Amino acid sequence: MVNVGIVGATGYTGEELIDILLNHPNTRITNISSRSGQSEIISEIFPKFKNRTELTCDPINIKEIAKKSDIVFLALPHTVSMDLVPGLLKAGKRVIDLSADYRLKNIKVYEKYYQVKHKNALNLPMAVYGLPEIYRLKIRDAKLVANPGCYPTAAVLSLAPLVAFGLVDLDSLVIDAKSGVTGAGRKLAEGLLFSEANEDFKAYKVGTHQHTPEIEQELSKLAGKKIKVTFVPHLLPLNRGILATIYVRKTHAAYSKSQNIIELYKKFYKKEPFVRIKEKDSFPRLKDVVGTNFCDIAVHDSGDKIIVVGVIDNLLKGASGQAVQNMNIMCGYPETAGLL
Repeated sequence: MVNVGIVGATGYTGEELIDILLNHPNTRITNISSRSGQSEIISEIFPKFKNRTELTCDPINIKEIAKKSDIVFLALPHTVSMDLVPGLLKAGKRVIDLSADYRLKNIKVYEKYYQVKHKNALNLPMAVYGLPEIYRLKIRDAKLVANPGCYPTAAVLSLAPLVAFGLVDLDSLVIDAKSGVTGAGRKLAEGLLFSEANEDFKAYKVGTHQHTPEIEQELSKLAGKKIKVTFVPHLLPLNRGILATIYVRKTHAAYSKSQNIIELYKKFYKKEPFVRIKEKDSFPRLKDVVGTNFCDIAVHDSGDKIIVVGVIDNLLKGASGQAVQNMNIMCGYPETAGLL
């Protein structure tokens, strides 16, 4: 049994972590905290937890968190985690950070997209990018896991087999992705109000979205060379879910495998419990994955192009579910524990 602390327990991802871990057979939530500055019983914040737990959500106190926890989840806004990680690591705790603070290995790129100076360059090299399907062996021994962003999770899983085997023109990657409003976090913002988002649909942060360099970083590693992508995110008038439609041109190598691309995907993800590959001419939708930790992928051969459609729940496989999946790997538990 592992003792778990959750920092940032009052946000969407914090709420999801509590929900998952209360039902996890191998964990005990021993400390929850937030930046609110006051103590409050979590079931009064989220009535769904009534009669499930009477834990109190307290102000953040590193000493208390370290005293009570073996593993700490940081479900905090970007740029906040790097203030807490050094103290937790010094106390010998293993950390899973759901923010972007340790995802990007190039500090200058991080500072460009997040508009702050990185405060913890010392621990950045030790952070393992927490995409289990690619980095499972490194995650097992990690002290610090940088949980991936939601859009990068959908995009990288959808493209990994094609990029890794050199089947697509790396200058042709176009990622057209749509997300529900919870992807922006639990905060007050005019564009996220019900009356603003409902019955509307829009592109946003075109050419400037902070997940772009994260997608490029991970695909570049798979390709063995630096690549750029065209990534355009859109806001759906829905609570949760991401659907990414990706367009790529084939290389000559792909033509010889044109009849076997779906089988290639199935083989690539054969042992992955949370990646499901659709059959030919069958395409996933959000309802297939919302409320689960699955990523469903369809691959369509379109002559000189390949079209890939990937869907995830942005709060689960795109955040808290994947964080628990990483914890399971770190602790040697069944990878699906608490998630199926």
